[in-house]
Amino acid sequence: MRPPRRFIVALIATFLGALFAAASASAQQVGTATAVNPLSESTPPGGATAPLVVGAHIVHKEQVHTTPAGTVQLLFTDKSTMSIAPNTDIVIDEYVYDPNANNGHMLVSLTKGALRFVGGQLSHQGAATITTSAANIGIRGGTVTVIQGQNGTKVINVSGIIKIVNGTGTFLLTRSDFGALIQGWNTPIQDLGRIPTAEVAFYQAHTSSTPGQNGGVPGFTGANIGHCGVGSVQGTNCPQVPWMPSDGGQLDATQILGNATNFGPSQNNPPPPPPPRIITRGR
Repeated sequence: MRPPRRFIVALIATFLGALFAAASASAQQVGTATAVNPLSESTPPGGATAPLVVGAHIVHKEQVHTTPAGTVQLLFTDKSTMSIAPNTDIVIDEYVYDPNANNGHMLVSLTKGALRFVGGQLSHQGAATITTSAANIGIRGGTVTVIQGQNGTKVINVSGIIKIVNGTGTFLLTRSDFGALIQGWNTPIQDLGRIPTAEVAFYQAHTSSTPGQNGGVPGFTGANIGHCGVGSVQGTNCPQVPWMPSDGGQLDATQILGNATNFGPSQNNPPPPPPPRIITRGR
């Protein structure tokens, strides 16, 4: 006996509805590219890789890649920001944020390169995590620099509480400019103590625009992405977010740069010093 036609139609409708909901979730906008220096690229889930431009919407599961000259700043819907250095690959693995309940969580994978994360609403609850092959790095109410390279994962606490977890245990960074090195998932977390000022400055400059770059907005020079929202070193003219999108869903370029970066000759960073030599010490 064949099932009733209405049952088959209802079953198909349910299946298509679930499929549509899954597709919508995978394409959920989680943030916006507020400053981009070429060449930086992104790959949405199921889509083709394309150059990333200022105002582009960033979606759940999107991959972001920067070339040796590329830098990007992303602004997420919970008001957190991520400044991505050259030669860096990240994936927005998970992002859920309910602005009404003011809760959710985010998980970003860093496979190579460096980034600086300035926490928003989710980090205030300890619900923001950056993961690498060597560790999971939880950020609570603060700012962190994470570097993934041949020596493993290096973490520098700019402010707040940083919780590092891997197969050997848990390590807390609670003081500004203190760091840790994790060489592998099953390798003990090494306490690096206070990171030299020159090294902290190097990584801040490394995740920012270089002199002469405009953050993707023609007409501006010396845009300094990654400078706002980093505690005691931020400029006095850093504006408040969020800002409103235009009718087309994209963002006015001048508005983006005014809300996400400092600009002008006085805001340029000096050229970064040579990369510091990593010296490891036992805990």
